[in-house]
Amino acid sequence: MIDRITVDKILDAANIVDVVSDFVTLKRAGANLKGLCPFHDDHTPSFVVSPARNTCKCFSCGEGGTPVGFIMKHEQLSYPDALRYLAKKYGIKIEEKELTQDEIQSRGDRESMFILNEWARDWFKKQLWDTQDGRAIGLAYFRGRGFRDDILKKFQVGYCPNSKEHSLSAAALKEGYQERYLVNNQNEMEPRLSIGTGLSLKREDGKLRDRFFGRVMWPIYTFSGRVAGFGGRVLDAATKGVAVKYQNSPESIIYSKRKELFGLFQARQAIRKADLCYLVEGYTDVMAMHQQGVENVVASSGTALTTDQIHLIHRITSNITVIFDGDDAGIHASERGIDMLLAEGMNVKLLLLPDGDDPDSFARKHTATEYQQYLQENQVDFITYKATHAIDARKGEPDAEERLIHNVTESIAVIPDEIKRTVYIQHAAQQLKMPERLIAGAVNAQMEKLRIERQKEQEREQRQQTVQSGTPLTGTKDITIPPAKGEGRKLSQEASIIQMIIRHGEKVMCTIEDENGQEVPLTVAEYISYSLKDDDIQLQTPVYRQILEEAVANAHAPNFCAEQYFNNHPDEEIRELAFRLGTDSVELSKLFEVPTSGEDEEGKENLPSQKEALGGGTRLDEVVPKLIAGYKLNIMQQSLEDIIEQMKRPEVKEDKGKYRQLMTDFNNKSKLVKELAKECGERVVLK
Repeated sequence: MIDRITVDKILDAANIVDVVSDFVTLKRAGANLKGLCPFHDDHTPSFVVSPARNTCKCFSCGEGGTPVGFIMKHEQLSYPDALRYLAKKYGIKIEEKELTQDEIQSRGDRESMFILNEWARDWFKKQLWDTQDGRAIGLAYFRGRGFRDDILKKFQVGYCPNSKEHSLSAAALKEGYQERYLVNNQNEMEPRLSIGTGLSLKREDGKLRDRFFGRVMWPIYTFSGRVAGFGGRVLDAATKGVAVKYQNSPESIIYSKRKELFGLFQARQAIRKADLCYLVEGYTDVMAMHQQGVENVVASSGTALTTDQIHLIHRITSNITVIFDGDDAGIHASERGIDMLLAEGMNVKLLLLPDGDDPDSFARKHTATEYQQYLQENQVDFITYKATHAIDARKGEPDAEERLIHNVTESIAVIPDEIKRTVYIQHAAQQLKMPERLIAGAVNAQMEKLRIERQKEQEREQRQQTVQSGTPLTGTKDITIPPAKGEGRKLSQEASIIQMIIRHGEKVMCTIEDENGQEVPLTVAEYISYSLKDDDIQLQTPVYRQILEEAVANAHAPNFCAEQYFNNHPDEEIRELAFRLGTDSVELSKLFEVPTSGEDEEGKENLPSQKEALGGGTRLDEVVPKLIAGYKLNIMQQSLEDIIEQMKRPEVKEDKGKYRQLMTDFNNKSKLVKELAKECGERVVLK
């Protein structure tokens, strides 16, 4: 449990630019900053960070929020854990009471698995450095491959002993970690993603055995530095007859091999600084390049490159150089990834090492200066690469040139940017010594083919969604989940009132006399609450009522700001609602046609002054009463219609007392409706 004072310290310290910059490369765009959205497949920067509002928002998918909200979404953390994350980032000490067993359990499966993985990383490290077997076997392996101790400690490598008596599983149970997080458990919501780290395997006799026994270990970090999983390698002496030398943690709710890149956490700042990322295959390749002074490097961990991995890199840089082994397998692997990288808008270069070498073995043969010089001098763009290596590989084949042209144009066709495609078409024509019009024609034909394929795929997906849901997807959403693009739309009257409270709830609208004849300030939230209570009306939506009640309760608290308070509210529904209503530009009904603050789709600030809080010279003491009057008018009109319907019933007509009471209510409410209509400037027509 984090006390309120500490929470406020965290919220005050958390700067949205600092927080988002840890995950997204931002560039200045007027008063704001822009980058590629980390929450969807974003090819053009649509993620806007507003320093003035201390919020972020994607104007394509609609995701965003405050620093706390961003961390919750990006790192899949609970509200308290997001606060702890930010407290650690800003060096704020949190004093917490000791958690009960129920509270520990309630922190969730994901957090429990991360905590267990971090403990396991430290346990593996201890075995490597502090045990006889670890030093004699594990450490000897790394040093035999030429790695310095500082590099081993930088990547926090470890060792898992091949011992039944001294196992990670037994040590974890002794430390109080639960078996359900050591092994894999079926996840009913997503069978492919299990609950549990898979550090242990359960035998038929019910006992646990370490998954990674007898292996050297590499922890695999998330973008933000949490241990998501592990990679383990069988030692050289034990590889005879072993089909798979490397083994990874199983897919789980915190780890997916296709969504992680080894070394990305260690390379983030270097990639951003160099504006370039080197992509290699394995763990030792990354470590070897770091040892040679090249730190902007990540590994796909021996898997085929995935779009998820490309997105991770693209958030930091658009420039990538793919380095693969100089054998046939390396060449084929590089060719498979080229088109994927180009399709995601990356600027791609390739580098093939001399035959038989990989980045690790090549590093052992050269000095750091020679290594870095080779990288600089031997990178080529994909057209030059294909033209050189494809022709060499197919000499003597009659149709080699034709296949090469098709191969190059297929790659150019997937590039999303038209200008970049045109440049590559010109470059290809020069490299292949072909007329530019022929290259352009082949690219256009391939683009049309891809367009038809995408259209068919979309139609298949729509049919599948229709079958599964029973009805086609309409794309319409409730006010709490607005349309993706942020285009204008009408809000319900209640939502308009809540938007007013979120944006201006703490602002003083007017003064009133208290029972002692003293003038006291009345905030927007208080005015709305008192005005509704005067006519015995309450908001119909429970979450709206809660927002109004909390705004009134905190109206005169020191430094209270309704927007900041609700944007950082512990309740997810309130927090999400506050962010949507606080930042979206919305189209109010004609009755509430009032300019509101926020950001347009370009993220440009549209912030009102305190004196003219709604812009255009419109004052709060004019707009808020009109807003509430309109809401009351709607409620009263509905009430009158209900009375009329009741009076039409035969049983009511026969009950003269009941009928007279309804008539009295009707007359009283009719007068109020006319007054409200006059205030709102509307005519009232009763059916």
